[in-house]
Amino acid sequence: LLLQWNLVCDDDWKAPLTTSLFFVGVLIGSFISGQLSDRFGRKNILFLTMAVQTGFSFLQIFSTSWEMFTVLFLIVGMGQISNYVVAFILGTEILGKSVRIIFSTLGVCIFFAIGYMLLPLFAYFIRDWRMLLLALTVPGLFCIPLWWIIPESPRWLISQGRYKEAEVIIRKAAKINGVPAPAVLFDTAEMQDSKPQQQQKAILLDLFRTRNIATITIMSLLLWFFTSVGYFGLSLSTPNWHGNAYINCFLSAVIEVPAYVIAWLLLRSLPRRYSVSGTLFLGGAVVLFIQLVPADFNVLSVGLVMLGKFGITAAFSMLYVYNVELYPTLVRNMAVGATSTASRLGSIIAPYFVYLGAYDRFLPYILMGSLTVLIGILTLFLPESYGSPLPESFEQMLKVK
Repeated sequence: LLLQWNLVCDDDWKAPLTTSLFFVGVLIGSFISGQLSDRFGRKNILFLTMAVQTGFSFLQIFSTSWEMFTVLFLIVGMGQISNYVVAFILGTEILGKSVRIIFSTLGVCIFFAIGYMLLPLFAYFIRDWRMLLLALTVPGLFCIPLWWIIPESPRWLISQGRYKEAEVIIRKAAKINGVPAPAVLFDTAEMQDSKPQQQQKAILLDLFRTRNIATITIMSLLLWFFTSVGYFGLSLSTPNWHGNAYINCFLSAVIEVPAYVIAWLLLRSLPRRYSVSGTLFLGGAVVLFIQLVPADFNVLSVGLVMLGKFGITAAFSMLYVYNVELYPTLVRNMAVGATSTASRLGSIIAPYFVYLGAYDRFLPYILMGSLTVLIGILTLFLPESYGSPLPESFEQMLKVK
């Protein structure tokens, strides 16, 4: 790709810009996907954004210039993060509490890691970038039959006053699970009383409508931002590994699997605040220790960086579950979209933290470690959602400590 469009010498700045613009697309997608699915439904936006990702990835194969490839790549980024966020919200709203946690950690994250592991495998055997892109795009077509299998979120339908559609989905689920459904699911008088409130449209400012909600939102944005800086900063600043680049990429994916397993185990049995805070403390403290390692102990440095990444990766995967449990149905997807946007800002800024290493080798680790520990302390002031039902209204939102 670099040689085909001569992205070398005076034009070598175009290669990293392509990646940066992809993250810009991811940022835009994070911002708008939540608002779109809160307004038009989880299922509709999920399949729309999957179509955008697959369709524009396919168009990239026929790119005739770097400019065309980059613009399409930005749009692919918008679709990619949007369907990830919406699929996560849809799954958490459909599934029960016990299954929700395993879906949010092992389900979503482990399958993300498996896809990450398959990438170097595909790239090893398919060296032509157009054919590789085709091989990575085709699996998107297998998602089409899922339209007739995946239901809309009953919680979202109820929040929009569409009780009959929600009842059909709930009764079908009860039948599949062999659970007898009550004769009356929704009281008619109660439905009419709540209808005006349920049919209201949420806007971004609703995330700041009261002091309590605004405090939770601001703390969540900071938490996602600095966790992302730590995650991507460590990924980018990991000392160069010797050996095969494809194997190294594979190992980088494998190391995230135990982090996701630990996150699942913590979410099953421990309060959210302590689980997220504890893993952030682990990641941040280990990274701070790197400056004490002698220069010739490179293997130990790599080990500490990967242990730090393990802690921050575990915290990152738990943030989705925690965020979902803090916000009511009306703005839940919007809240995850907003915090995910803060996360993308963190990923864009992370390379600049790494760049500080040109002035002092340990400065990036000192900054990332300190910020990660501080954000771990801030997490302790958020409400505890462990064992609480998902809030349906702003009045049911938990209070900050």
